[in-house]
Amino acid sequence: MALKATVFKASVQLADMDRHVYQDLQLTLARHPSETDERMMVRLLAYCLHYAEGMQFTKGLSSDEEPDLWVKTLSDEIDLWVDLGQSDEKRIRKACGRAKQVLVYSYGGKATGPWWQQLEDKLKRFSNLTVIEIDKEQSQLMAPLAQRAMVLQCTVQDGQIWLCDADNAIFIEPKNLMV
Repeated sequence: MALKATVFKASVQLADMDRHVYQDLQLTLARHPSETDERMMVRLLAYCLHYAEGMQFTKGLSSDEEPDLWVKTLSDEIDLWVDLGQSDEKRIRKACGRAKQVLVYSYGGKATGPWWQQLEDKLKRFSNLTVIEIDKEQSQLMAPLAQRAMVLQCTVQDGQIWLCDADNAIFIEPKNLMV
């Protein structure tokens, strides 16, 4: 019998002072059986950092054809494609051809360095690609925030992020590998 996704509810008070976005978000996240709490929280963070009208969580791990997050236009064009992890070159090229803007969030540590060294020169030609690294320690600190019913605050100022619940406050400073 196949395992089913676990449903998480997140109430997020977003204050993104860099983009002047202030929203109370009510989100439902389906965590794939193979997805870790760390990855799910990075996905939630990416949602907050790039929140726009129409942003959606997709099938993600369940589909090779969709990113983890996207924003589509009314005419079904992809404005924003967000992938998590160390995507391969073919997937990133395909995303850059399909979307106006592509973001890749690498997280979880030592694998980022070798992965990025291998791909950096091959991906420089894509003007619509941004690659961001979340430090291993910072992404791991987010994992305990994952609760079936979360109440979080996400504050963004000068590229720095505070992600908090009632008991924890986590400082996150993403590193731009390619803008």
